[in-house]
Amino acid sequence: MNLYIITGGPGVGKTTLVDYLHTKGFLIVPESARAIIRDQVGKNGDGVPWKNKYIYAQLMFKESLQAYNQIFNVTCDKTVFFDRGLADTLCYMKMENIPITDDQIKTVKDTIYNRKVFILPPWAEIYETDMERKQSWEESVNTYRNMKETYINLGYEVITVPIGSVESRYDFVLNHL
Repeated sequence: MNLYIITGGPGVGKTTLVDYLHTKGFLIVPESARAIIRDQVGKNGDGVPWKNKYIYAQLMFKESLQAYNQIFNVTCDKTVFFDRGLADTLCYMKMENIPITDDQIKTVKDTIYNRKVFILPPWAEIYETDMERKQSWEESVNTYRNMKETYINLGYEVITVPIGSVESRYDFVLNHL
């Protein structure tokens, strides 16, 4: 499988790296969380983490699965990078004590990516909050730890991408494909 996940806590440079991979010609799947938040805020919906974490998680799960299925059905020979994978939503649900169904666990296990998952560690110098990212630095660090544990428990090989320039991170990822 040439479907790779780039994950980690919030504000660690995932989207910057994924966008850079795209400029180099790779197919990418953007993170769904920000789009969901923008959509929900725009229509004054409850599906944002500061209003209703359950609805937000269900929307993320649905959108992440839909994005995976669209890519999986279109391309099987090209390398694709996902800004977060479906298991990220499972991790979020666990961290927020949101009930996880057996069907959701089965879906995550049946949704196959490359066994190598790239995780970006916390990086205080670039971390910042904004209108859509409201987590504290401590929450970012905790998310990183939980993401790593989640992917390891699902049988993935978790590869930590060192802190550094987007170019050095890009080179690191390519050297580990």
